[in-house]
Amino acid sequence: MLSAFGRAFKTPDLRRKLLFTLGIITLYRLGTHVPTPGVSYSLVQQCIAGADTSGGFLGLANLFSGGAMLNISIFALGIMPYITASIITQLLTVVIPRFEALKKEGQAGQTKMTQYTRYLTIGLAVLQSATLITFARNPTNLFGPQCTRILADDSMVTILIMVLTMTAGTGLIMWLGELITDKGVGNGMSILIFTSIAAYFPTQLNQIRQADGMDIFLAVMAIGFVIIALVVFVEQSQRRIPVQYAKRMVGRQMYGGTSTYIPLKVNMAGVIPVIFASSLIMLPVMVAQFATPELGVNPPKWVELINRYFGGDGSHPVYMVSFIALIIFFTFFYVSITFNPTEVADNMKRYGGFIPGIRAGRPTAQYLSYVINRITVPGATYLALVSLIPLIALRVINADQNFPFGGTSILIIVGVGLETLKQIESQLQQRHYEGFLK
Repeated sequence: MLSAFGRAFKTPDLRRKLLFTLGIITLYRLGTHVPTPGVSYSLVQQCIAGADTSGGFLGLANLFSGGAMLNISIFALGIMPYITASIITQLLTVVIPRFEALKKEGQAGQTKMTQYTRYLTIGLAVLQSATLITFARNPTNLFGPQCTRILADDSMVTILIMVLTMTAGTGLIMWLGELITDKGVGNGMSILIFTSIAAYFPTQLNQIRQADGMDIFLAVMAIGFVIIALVVFVEQSQRRIPVQYAKRMVGRQMYGGTSTYIPLKVNMAGVIPVIFASSLIMLPVMVAQFATPELGVNPPKWVELINRYFGGDGSHPVYMVSFIALIIFFTFFYVSITFNPTEVADNMKRYGGFIPGIRAGRPTAQYLSYVINRITVPGATYLALVSLIPLIALRVINADQNFPFGGTSILIIVGVGLETLKQIESQLQQRHYEGFLK
């Protein structure tokens, strides 16, 4: 593999793409440390140093922003508005006929959908930046009661400038991601998410080493390598449905008569169900924090129940069961809207394809539906188990709650890493007929 990387940098075109991607990543990471106008950087750092920021309903968003959110930087919102907008547009293709028609129009329709996603991203960035500034004006909800002030100026003009700056930062991140996709290597948005999460790993591992000692640190590293190997194995696993195309005469040419297969991955939903479940299960905590009265006043009963079952480190059985149920539900839901057995069966029938032993048309759709349901069960179970790894580690080896090798972070890092390596490998094979795997 090292020799393959060496060949990649020796190839002028591929070297230029790799260096361009690294340059964009560097620019993105620098932006995460530039404070938004009106925010006192020194006060923010003091609040972060004295608070446990690993949990809470902003933990997931802070993870995707590479720590920029709690720094209240110009890239504070990170890529989360774009992720949310992309998920919303995908879901709307099921309920809005116009979006469904655009999805079937090929490249032109995809370009239009991308444009809608951009507009929605900017709208969500305005809403999320206003929400974050609301928390920044009362920073006890972000950092705890010891932090009372992080804004140097909270006038209306300054707040408008902060909203504009954060929204512009999200637009810039979106543009940088598209530049990587067009002129670099891999999917730009995925690369930026990968960078944000990977930037947290050294800090998390160092915290575990300092807090729990070298023995726990080595145990965490060993567990991490095992988890990564298992995640790679499952992410690469697929059920191949054989498809045979009958021979047909078109003019004087004979077409068809070939054999291929439909690759159905065990984890067809990717990390989307985990993101959905994590966001939804944190909504009650968010509502409870908004409804929490001032210090010294007893909170309402329903706030106490939410904090007891869904607050803290998430180790309560009610939290775990609810989290697993949401992941399983969203896995089946997302697979059902992204893979349409009837559409696949109709396309196969249109081009003379059939599954051996299965009649074309409706029987093929029923068979594909049966297979995809059976595959989704272990896929959903796998997502639930991987997502619970940080909570299990917290109980078993008393690791920090921000256990790096598990949950959303490891799924994204492994998935994006595999896809990027495949793209580099395909470009190497075009020039040298040899990739990472000999």
